[in-house]
Amino acid sequence: MTGDTTPSRALRFLLSLRQQDWLALMLFSLHAALVFGIDTALSKAFLLSHFGCFLLWQPVLRGEQKLFVGQALLIVGAAAALVAAESWWFMALWISVLFALIGGEVPAIRNVGQRVVALLAATYLLAILLIWVVPHLFEKGGFSPFFEAAVRYGPLAPLAMIFLVKTERSPRADSYTVDLVYGVLLFLMVVVLVLGAFVIRQFSHGNYALALAQALLVIAGILLGLSWLWDPRAGFAGIGHLMNRYFMSVGMPFERWMHSLANLADQERDPNKFVMTATRDMAALPWVSGIDWQTASQRGMVGHITRHATECRLGGLRLTLYTRWSPSPTLVLHIRLLARLLADYYEAKEREQEQRRNAYMHAIYETGSRLTHDVKNLLQSLRSLCAAVETSDEADAPALRRLLRRQLPQVAQRLQTTLDKLDSGAQADQSTDSASHWWRDLQQRYAHERILFESDPLPPELQIPADLFDRVAENCLQNALEKRRAAPQVQIRVRLALEGGLQLTVCDNGEALLESIARTLFTAPVPSRHGFGVGLYQAARQATALGYQLALTRNEVGAVCFTLEPCAQPAATAVGPQQPSD
Repeated sequence: MTGDTTPSRALRFLLSLRQQDWLALMLFSLHAALVFGIDTALSKAFLLSHFGCFLLWQPVLRGEQKLFVGQALLIVGAAAALVAAESWWFMALWISVLFALIGGEVPAIRNVGQRVVALLAATYLLAILLIWVVPHLFEKGGFSPFFEAAVRYGPLAPLAMIFLVKTERSPRADSYTVDLVYGVLLFLMVVVLVLGAFVIRQFSHGNYALALAQALLVIAGILLGLSWLWDPRAGFAGIGHLMNRYFMSVGMPFERWMHSLANLADQERDPNKFVMTATRDMAALPWVSGIDWQTASQRGMVGHITRHATECRLGGLRLTLYTRWSPSPTLVLHIRLLARLLADYYEAKEREQEQRRNAYMHAIYETGSRLTHDVKNLLQSLRSLCAAVETSDEADAPALRRLLRRQLPQVAQRLQTTLDKLDSGAQADQSTDSASHWWRDLQQRYAHERILFESDPLPPELQIPADLFDRVAENCLQNALEKRRAAPQVQIRVRLALEGGLQLTVCDNGEALLESIARTLFTAPVPSRHGFGVGLYQAARQATALGYQLALTRNEVGAVCFTLEPCAQPAATAVGPQQPSD
């Protein structure tokens, strides 16, 4: 039973180790291999253990990632080279790589404990490199016992502290993220420091500590000059600005692509064709192999597919960009920025298309509603004539023939005008007619409806837009007649007055309009059981186009009045009434 539980306990112990524990074990085994000499069998065993701990700690590959044959061969080759090589130069190079991996991630670490662990590990690597590895490049042995004891036991203190630092357990990707730029800069700085100290020591034949101090002073001067050039104050943009512009452009002039995308948005109205052309232009970038795009109604592919894909879903657009190599975090950010711009333009094109469709349907609706009211008014006129025929007798035959002779041609002419409006898009009719002639025709059409007509003396030369006055009068009278059908006692009065211009007023003594209907009667179609709103809305729009205004002048129980009168300043295209001469 003990044999069964021992492996499981060991496995639980290994799984409980934090990543910083693997880092400490890796550095402990490296330290043992260095202090016991790199050419002994014990040192090679410690180096192999060191490389195993490095594989468990390394922040480059994820633990669940599948290794390819080439990657596996590279790992095995690196382990064999590390164990077989008996060169202090190789060890200096390996320690410099470890220092770059650990120190390059420090600026991205947010957790204080993890930052302390990384600083302790970087401090140990830099110390062991400068006080132990580099001196072995000059000396062939002969170190004092005190110095060897200090190197053998002194660096163990920061390594032991790594086990004691408390850190928050977080996902691996959040804990360790390799920054290529910082890592390369630190690696180059360490290499320059080591090689600089080596060169100075070889040429001066002096003390190593003095050569190291001189190399540090030179590097400090170089860093001071670079820090000034990074953000100068003499008008030069600085190295930092140039590097930021290079990294964000990713080899592509961003402004030029934006300009071409804006031009394409101005030229192409169809959303799918716009995406098709934009992706074809984007596929010409040197780092793009292919683009797979899909909208709500269409899908397309440009270029060819690779195993490095970056997918973006933004609104109704899905983009999958295939690159020639695995994209870096900066390139992924750039890809998402380009996809966002393209998706925003695509959604704008979709909204434009929807607005055009709504405008078209709205035009059809307005034309249909206007012509529907015209046909409705014509039908009412025909019903009035039919009622006159049904209620007449033999004695009324001559008068009936005269009525039909006058009214039927007018009905036919108005029907033809309605059909002409349908062909021409229901444009406002600006033809004029004599006010007195129009007034007589209106009285004849409604002669059997018990409507009181009143008028001031009308000059024969007074002209009015007959179509507008027909529309307003018929809509107001039809609404009033609807009230009379519900309440037969309702009285209707129509007056044509010359007060500051020709005014047409239609009044009834029925119920007042609801406040909610009266407020929007002439500004939008208003549903109502009596049909108020749509006809008057169209009539008010036509009146405004011809320089008139239609208003609800009174709205109370027993007095509901609509008035059509000229505006104070008629529109330039309006045909207004001519004032009678004195």
